[in-house]
Amino acid sequence: MQESIVILCGGGPAPGINTVISSVGKIFLKNNYRVIGIHEGYKGLFSEDRKIENFDFRLLDSIFYKGGSYLKMSRHKPKQDEFSLEFFKDNNVKLLVTIGGDDTASTANRITKYLQNQNIDISNIHVPKTIDNDLPLPEGCPTFGFHSAKDEGSRIAKTVYEDAKTSQNWFVLSAMGREAGHLAFEIGASCHFPMIIIPEMFKSSKITADKIARLVISSIIKRRILGLNYGAAIISEGVFHFMDDSEIESSGVNFTYDAHGHPELFNVSKSHVFNMIIQRKIKSYGLKIGTRPVELGFGLRCCPPVAYDLNLCTLLGNGVYKLYKEGKSACMLSVNPMGEIAPLFLADVEDENGKVMPRLVNMENQAVQTIMKNNMDYLTIEDIEQAKEYLNDPENYVFDNIIDL
Repeated sequence: MQESIVILCGGGPAPGINTVISSVGKIFLKNNYRVIGIHEGYKGLFSEDRKIENFDFRLLDSIFYKGGSYLKMSRHKPKQDEFSLEFFKDNNVKLLVTIGGDDTASTANRITKYLQNQNIDISNIHVPKTIDNDLPLPEGCPTFGFHSAKDEGSRIAKTVYEDAKTSQNWFVLSAMGREAGHLAFEIGASCHFPMIIIPEMFKSSKITADKIARLVISSIIKRRILGLNYGAAIISEGVFHFMDDSEIESSGVNFTYDAHGHPELFNVSKSHVFNMIIQRKIKSYGLKIGTRPVELGFGLRCCPPVAYDLNLCTLLGNGVYKLYKEGKSACMLSVNPMGEIAPLFLADVEDENGKVMPRLVNMENQAVQTIMKNNMDYLTIEDIEQAKEYLNDPENYVFDNIIDL
């Protein structure tokens, strides 16, 4: 029977998935392998009525530039008792290619261990995908999809900032990011936003709704002192991962609740929650300053990949074949800025529970520090006297008094 490889996608979409599928599939077809695509990720892989695609060159070539994912995706995390060998044996599978983020990588690691315990010789290579850029690749190596999402987010953010200047308003943007603030930080930095808020800024202090509001107001008042009545703040939704439910509920937004009594954030716009928190604080001072929410969410995930990601995804596709022929398995694939392909073994980046550890924004990085110090607007100790025109306690709005870096 012809040897085959299987490709599946887990988690949510990111620009470049189709480019990876196309690049992996083409090089393996060229080397006489059968290329099978599995719809619905791990749910499809271990389902009795799974839907598969037998890829040929024409189909793979037609999806190369497209956003979204030709292979339907799923966030399903199979339990150990769902694993089976049937599909792998029946199709003479030699390689499982998984495309996804940290959850998909963690499950791939579990499957690899399962196959090894069953004495089944099937390799697994994981292609790291997330617009959050939070997989633990080497410094300077982005996850594919990040640059395209950043580009699309920056396009929207620039338009919003132009609106702020034109209408003399403030906007509050929210960007995806889970625990990490890469996307929010780089969109904000690209557009010269006067305030950027990410979880990593709170190095050793608790993230609260009050601190988020004070940071944005600090920027608003600083700009008033500079003679500017407009601006925009971007906040990573990852801050919610570190806030108590009571802090989130303080926004006054009407939430639905899950079975454990936690507010279901996926049912509301994160920017709306942030905006409500900020507006409550502004009104407590009797200030008449309007802010408007803008969500940078699902609109970034299925945009067509930019040239950077088209090239990166091509290298990743070629890298899958290279590492497979070298006998590598149970690893993620990384491509450094020089285009060099290297494996990153999952066992080296997992915690004691087998979960892949997230990569956070390095706040000590020189580029990050220069943006924080030179391109953002916020109150300093020197501004306290002038800020008293707007606030009766301006010392509480001094940037360095709010966060701990």
